[in-house]
Amino acid sequence: MAGILDLLGSDLGKQIISGVSGQTGAPSNKTADVLGMALPVLMGAMQRNASTPDGAAGLLGAVTGKHGGNILDNLGGLFQGGVDESVVNDGAGILGHVLGGKQAGVESALSQKSGLDMGTVSQILKVAAPILMGVIGKQVSQSNVQDSNGLGNVLGGLLGGGSGSTQQSLIESFLDSDGDGSIVDDLAGMLLSGATGQKKGGLGGLLGGLFGK
Repeated sequence: MAGILDLLGSDLGKQIISGVSGQTGAPSNKTADVLGMALPVLMGAMQRNASTPDGAAGLLGAVTGKHGGNILDNLGGLFQGGVDESVVNDGAGILGHVLGGKQAGVESALSQKSGLDMGTVSQILKVAAPILMGVIGKQVSQSNVQDSNGLGNVLGGLLGGGSGSTQQSLIESFLDSDGDGSIVDDLAGMLLSGATGQKKGGLGGLLGGLFGK
């Protein structure tokens, strides 16, 4: 299973980056930067939410229903003439559910790292969130997932490995590296410092690699 960052480098990923860039007016390279940082964090947060029975049931219901992957079948139509407001509003709802009260802090950290203003970062994430759900939904359908274990395997695979992978645990710790229940300080610290000296060879290196640093 290809990881979510591999997806961004594929033809589909380039179409997503181009479309989101056109929708928000942000340069393609900065749009790619934001997506490269944000998608693993959103995936990690979804994986964390799905670690409870209720969370897994909710996500599985979403990706086998409304977010079953149909959005990926007509990306050209999605971006042509501007993304429909209902899609953007859907994205806002997804972000609110996944990140909760931490959304503004996440967007602030991504803004500072990418050089884009928070409003633009927020728009990028709102357009990207339904597409990310579609990616998960498509993979769930192709893998014939029926339960939370199967869903966990899909999420782990998209993060770059199985449920016990090193990268998954690094994403998990990235979301709350000091165990205080808040991802904002950890996100800001790791993104803005480039995670120098932290978790050597881990997510800091992954994020740094996205920008050639």
